[in-house]
Amino acid sequence: MTTLQPGDKAPNFSAKDQDGKNHELKDYQGKKLVVFFYPKASTPGCTAEACNLRDNWKSFQAQGFEILGVSADSPKRQQNFKSKYELPFPLLADEDKEVINAFGVWGPKKFMGKGYDGIHRSTFVIDENGVIIDVISKVKTKDHASQIL
Repeated sequence: MTTLQPGDKAPNFSAKDQDGKNHELKDYQGKKLVVFFYPKASTPGCTAEACNLRDNWKSFQAQGFEILGVSADSPKRQQNFKSKYELPFPLLADEDKEVINAFGVWGPKKFMGKGYDGIHRSTFVIDENGVIIDVISKVKTKDHASQIL
C-alpha cells in the first residue's frame, strides 16, 4: 500500500487521458485535485465509485476541486467508460503504471483465495500547492464523494 501521507508533496506525474491529452501535476497548480485510483473501468465497484463522483460533480466544482480518475486500462477502455457513464472528468490511461507506482497503489491483492498484483483502490486529495491533504484507502464506492467533501 501507499506510503504517502497527508502533508507529503504529491508525486509529479505525466499521463495521457482517454483522448490522448496529457495531464501533469503542475497543470493543477492553484487548484484542489482529487486523484482516484480504481482497478478496472466498467466493473461494478469502479462504476459505482465513478458515478458517485459524477453525481456530486457540481459540489466538487463549487469547492474548487478538479478530479482525475486513474487505472491501467487502455485509452479506448477509458473512453468507453467515460462515454457510457457520462463522466465529466478525465480518466488517465496509465498502462505503464507510471502514475500508479508513483502514488504507491500497485501491489499484492487477493480475490477468492487467489493472489495477484493489482491496483489498491485509493484516493488522494491534493491542495492548491501540490500537498496531499487526505489519503482515503477504505473507499466506499457508493458514497465516495461524502468521504472527500
